[in-house]
Amino acid sequence: MKAYRTVEARGEAEIIIKKSRFIGQASPVANEEEALAFVTEIKKKHYEATHNCHAWIIDPLNQRSNDDGEPSGTAGRPMLEVLRNEDLEQVAVVVTRYFGGVLLGVGGLVRAYAQSCKAALVAAKMGSMLPHQRLTVELDYSLYGKLENQVREGGISVLDTDFAQQVTVTLGLPLKDVPSARQWLVDLSSGQALVTTGQEYYSFVRGK
Repeated sequence: MKAYRTVEARGEAEIIIKKSRFIGQASPVANEEEALAFVTEIKKKHYEATHNCHAWIIDPLNQRSNDDGEPSGTAGRPMLEVLRNEDLEQVAVVVTRYFGGVLLGVGGLVRAYAQSCKAALVAAKMGSMLPHQRLTVELDYSLYGKLENQVREGGISVLDTDFAQQVTVTLGLPLKDVPSARQWLVDLSSGQALVTTGQEYYSFVRGK
């Protein structure tokens, strides 16, 4: 598993430039099929629009853009460059244009589509998917309060807590922090706690 930058959820932003409406819509996508489905959905929603231009990056080898009738290189490519400059993956953006009657020129179109794409990404909240791992600690009730306090102070995510003969707490930690956390838990319990690693998963962190 590797970290990568993407968006947290769908986002939408609208700007008006010389009477034309530009509606930027961004979404996380896992693969090309999801990207195509998102583009198709937006085109159906805005079927009366003058243009529905799109760009996506699934990974470094799967990058696409489309001008949808705008002059070549004035819409899809600038949008794709915004995605590249933000170092994003697994994201698709559609910019819908309702023509307002005033021509923008090549430079104006490039700026408008790039600006609309960036606004959509901001609305969708950019960040990073970071590899995490579950870490389960089983310990005596007498140590639970101490663990709870330190977990709270450290801002560590608690995924589950089970109270049985002993307390079993499942923590979620960045993958890189797991070795040090294992040692910390052993030290905390003077070697009494049973610490086991579990499933790896991704967790979104804004702004990284």
